[in-house]
Amino acid sequence: MSEVEGTVQGHRDGHGFVLRDRSEGADTPDVYLSPQEMRAVLHRDRVRVRIVRYDRKGRPEGHVIDILERRKSPIIGRLLHEGGIWLLAPEDKRYQQDIIIPKNATASAQAGQVVAIELTEPPSMFSQPVGRVTEVLGEIDDPGMEIEIAVRKYEVPHRFLPETIAQAAALPDKLRPADRRHRIDLTDVALVTIDGEDARDFDDAVYCEPMFTGKGKARKPAGWRLLVAIADVSHYVKPGEPLDADAYERATSVYFPRRVIPMLPEKLSNGLCSLNPDVDRLCMVCDMVVAPGGEVEAYQFYPAVMHSHARFTYTEVAAILANTRGPEAARHADLVPHLVHLHEVFRALLKQRAKRGAVEFETSETQIVCDDNGRIEKIVPRTRNDAHRLIEEAMLAANVCSADFIAGHKHPALYRVHEGPTPEKRTTLQNYLRALGLNLSVSEDPTPSEFQAIADATKDRPDAQQIHTMLLRSMQQAIYTATNSGHFGLAYEAYTHFTSPIRRYPDLLVHRVIKALLHGKRYRIDSGVIEEMPTVRKGGKPPKPHAQEAEQWEAAGAHCSANERRADEASRDVEAWLKCRYMRDRLGEEFAGTVTAATTFGLFVQLDELFVEGLLHITELGGEYYRFDEARQELRGERTGVRYGAGARLRVQVSRVDLDSRKIDFRLVREGGSERLLSRGRRDKPGQAPAKPTDASEELAQVKKQDRELLKATRERKKAAPGSKRATGKASASRKTSDRGRARQR
Repeated sequence: MSEVEGTVQGHRDGHGFVLRDRSEGADTPDVYLSPQEMRAVLHRDRVRVRIVRYDRKGRPEGHVIDILERRKSPIIGRLLHEGGIWLLAPEDKRYQQDIIIPKNATASAQAGQVVAIELTEPPSMFSQPVGRVTEVLGEIDDPGMEIEIAVRKYEVPHRFLPETIAQAAALPDKLRPADRRHRIDLTDVALVTIDGEDARDFDDAVYCEPMFTGKGKARKPAGWRLLVAIADVSHYVKPGEPLDADAYERATSVYFPRRVIPMLPEKLSNGLCSLNPDVDRLCMVCDMVVAPGGEVEAYQFYPAVMHSHARFTYTEVAAILANTRGPEAARHADLVPHLVHLHEVFRALLKQRAKRGAVEFETSETQIVCDDNGRIEKIVPRTRNDAHRLIEEAMLAANVCSADFIAGHKHPALYRVHEGPTPEKRTTLQNYLRALGLNLSVSEDPTPSEFQAIADATKDRPDAQQIHTMLLRSMQQAIYTATNSGHFGLAYEAYTHFTSPIRRYPDLLVHRVIKALLHGKRYRIDSGVIEEMPTVRKGGKPPKPHAQEAEQWEAAGAHCSANERRADEASRDVEAWLKCRYMRDRLGEEFAGTVTAATTFGLFVQLDELFVEGLLHITELGGEYYRFDEARQELRGERTGVRYGAGARLRVQVSRVDLDSRKIDFRLVREGGSERLLSRGRRDKPGQAPAKPTDASEELAQVKKQDRELLKATRERKKAAPGSKRATGKASASRKTSDRGRARQR
């Protein structure tokens, strides 16, 4: 049998998997470890396993033959005192064993407190792991404790090195004359920032003015001049310095409700680099000429000094654009014409977006509003207006210009790559569309315009959200890589991130490359050196980066992509904890909700009033057997034919909240012995066209009528064949199995 090296990923049910190294290929399956094998290892240990067998589906199962590296990161959990023994119950349930803490290693922590420990003795086949407390975080209900847990649970760097703090403190509070040298002075240009109400760091500022050709009566519109000014972080954060080392380690800022873990110290992120109003700031500018049809006809990059003339919010700009003579516009009368021009260029860019067939889904987003104690006060829908879209299109245009500039010079860099569906995902999507009866298809080599056509054709359907989700899932995850494969969703041949260097390290690298190219030089990521560009004969090709440099770019891309996912996971974990804490006070209450997804183990339902999602387990749907229709993405009862899919309207009761596992469970509310269906929970026969949505009373009457007919037919069959046995279906999926499936699904 073959041997495999990889990293252990534990599962809360006791078993685990060995995630193979990237070098072995993306298509190689993970190796299953039984609960017995997991006794001697912990989540995130690095091991070598021997594959001992394959299950019925051809998935490998392994036996641990060597532990290559023990993970040395702290483990977070609750300190318990049971039967005279101190134990740590890990917060991350992928650590499946409680850890013994000697009584002299508790660091004066009290039972029930949240602590961080380090292992002093690893687990073995016959003994539990032993550790000692290294940090006492506090009580579980302390404000902000969920964030303190998350940053340690996901190993998010949250403390800057002393050298980094010292370097940031030594930086000036305002621009010096030396900082302004060799820069274009744009302080008289009415650049403004447009961000959310709670934004504190301002990466980007925008300005637009119309362009004309001819003179007098022959004067005609010729498009717009669009300026996108981005904070010049690269002026202050140099390769090889502590600021750069810390920024690379973090790779991104992490956003939580009421708190941000920044990539750069606050003096830079909220001060010296932030494009705050009424102060001079250094910036890198993408100066574009946009044609009336939305095409970027020309562009140039240059370093500049700017002076933000105003800090606008999206709400303020939307109000001004809606009424240019209203009270909001009156407060900024001198800037209103520039905002109108920005709106004009936005509409032109939007035309070009539609022309190239970029994918745009109508998704619903929510915003958590917290009280002074850091607990959820309410969850509100986040509405996107023209001000959001205006900034988005301006940033997209600048990002595309940066990619084109770098690609044109054949210089290595990090691209933001988003590939289309794999053949397997394309087939799944095709089957799903076919099962819904949609006369829409995806070609062998799909284009973004095909996806957008499907989104447009289905946007008014009740199940539009599920269809758009399936379209989204069929695509691959966007990553940073040195290999330019284009951006499928945005329909760009080349795309980079240039517009957020305060909070994303790849943007900082792109700035360094552009600056080097502007001086006719090249940037070496492996050393951080700006070196002379090799001379190239006329008609010749520039030399390719040597293998070591190419590997450095790929490694940087993989690091930034992994840390981006880590930040997303940490943010989702905190939001899930807050929502569970929020719903714990609503146990037993009833709410109307909408099914957002169907799985083999139940339905995910989002509550209309609270915008919180939970699981309606399959065992709560009634005493019959439900099959998951993968093509239709819905559950169907074999006896009654009732179907539950995305868009179904139900009334549910909050039955269980588990803070530790971040799960909320619902129970279907029943009236008169039948489940209460608000709409789209439907009953039909195999092959029958889906029924139209009905109101609750009509649906309930149909349910009872069909139940009576089925009961009558069953009795007649029994009389005709007295010796026959009727197959009875029971919802036999165990709660443990369902939780395993849910973990994989979400």
